[in-house]
Amino acid sequence: MKNRLKVQRAEHNFSQAHLAERIGVSRQTINSIETGRYVPSTILALKLAHLFGVRVEEVFQLEDGD
Repeated sequence: MKNRLKVQRAEHNFSQAHLAERIGVSRQTINSIETGRYVPSTILALKLAHLFGVRVEEVFQLEDGD
């Protein structure tokens, strides 16, 4: 799964730590999502999209084979 989390975070001037605090996860979780090592739960993906004011598809995209 591809994601634009780092781009969305930068557009809102959030550090990884600030975003993590706002969502209720660790900074390491945000880093793992951004680097593709972790696929977030549906609830976490929805929380992130809601915080940025966008649809989930604007943050996360399926890739061939997902």
